[in-house]
Amino acid sequence: MSEVQQKGKLAKAASYQLNGVTTEEKNQALQYIAEQLIQDKEVILKENQKDLQEGENNGISKAILDRIMLDDTRIEAMHDAIFQLIDLNDPIGEVLESLEKDNGLRVERKRVPIGVIGMIYEARPNVTIDAATLSLKTGNAVILRGSSSAKYSNQALVASIHQALAKSKLPVDAVQLIEDTSRETAQQLFTLNEYLDVLIPRGGKKLIQSVLQSSTVPVIETGAGNCHIFIDASAEKKLAMKLVLNAKLQRPSVCNAIESLLIHKDWFKEHGLALLKTLAENQVAIYGDENVCAVFSKAKQATEEDWYTEYLDLAISVKLVSSCEEAVNHINKYGTRHSEAIITTDHANAVYFQQHVDAAAVYHNASTRFTDGFEFGYGAEIGISTQKLHARGPMGLPALTSSKFYIYGQGQIRE
Repeated sequence: MSEVQQKGKLAKAASYQLNGVTTEEKNQALQYIAEQLIQDKEVILKENQKDLQEGENNGISKAILDRIMLDDTRIEAMHDAIFQLIDLNDPIGEVLESLEKDNGLRVERKRVPIGVIGMIYEARPNVTIDAATLSLKTGNAVILRGSSSAKYSNQALVASIHQALAKSKLPVDAVQLIEDTSRETAQQLFTLNEYLDVLIPRGGKKLIQSVLQSSTVPVIETGAGNCHIFIDASAEKKLAMKLVLNAKLQRPSVCNAIESLLIHKDWFKEHGLALLKTLAENQVAIYGDENVCAVFSKAKQATEEDWYTEYLDLAISVKLVSSCEEAVNHINKYGTRHSEAIITTDHANAVYFQQHVDAAAVYHNASTRFTDGFEFGYGAEIGISTQKLHARGPMGLPALTSSKFYIYGQGQIRE
């Protein structure tokens, strides 16, 4: 039996045990995990340094190394996030619908765990903690498969989780890590229908498309983020500059940072050059259309591929448009249905943009960087769904549940 099959079998058995645990028992286990992370901090950081050193030796970009990197602050943030999760309401058992029939039969639909969640993700070891703790809070077992670039970090984090679970009423086997990061194990995970109930990919476009094309397990598609800001003709200069710089520069390597900038031609005539110069001064590479390149010598000519590209780095594509409708059409063609924003004082254009753009989160006069489980009040998120079935946008606790019908009778039969 392969590692994937063996750990799938263990996770499935653990998922049945989780059906009987109480909210108090789950929260106690989460507290143990948070405390164990602090106790094991030096070991975790030592293992993380191995990943960073291998990454540098293999020529991994600074943006990806930043995703892999752990330090005291990030481990403290993981610890704090778990306590925020403890404070959130447990959705399991919530009655979603209730009906009493004329014959006295009572029908209720309640939230229940999904069962076994598979997570396949790249680089960021904090996803290991997010996925494990969110799954446990909702009574799910989880099978984790991180990338080779963070293998030592992930192994250390899961070792801490297992130590913590051993003190709790929850089964240690509820959290499994596939340590073999080869392509073959990923392919096995894609077809692990016997043990997996859902598979959630979290990473770049290439990973997500690979999972969607190869998986026989149901998939929740999470977001590659080719996010846009559209600066409308009426946008205030100071506000537009502030929002664009935040959405691009605050953390360029994340999925809710903007990758494309659409600017109304009238606004560009007055303020465009100043904005492009400011981006360039902040080391942002600019890939512009012919109009942009004609007035800004540092811009490189954008290709068709640039309009589709999630750079995850200090780079941005820039296009001039003549109307809000043109901006919306461009976004719906090239975007990834993640997060899109309009900067405008024109109420009608704001309404049109938010109604017609096809995305999980649509902003008016705010940075796209807020598309996040914490910011939306869900606590930690397991991913940002860009699909439309089951869950959309940041996926907190309710997104990790299914439902079950409970029927209560006193001997009724169907005539």
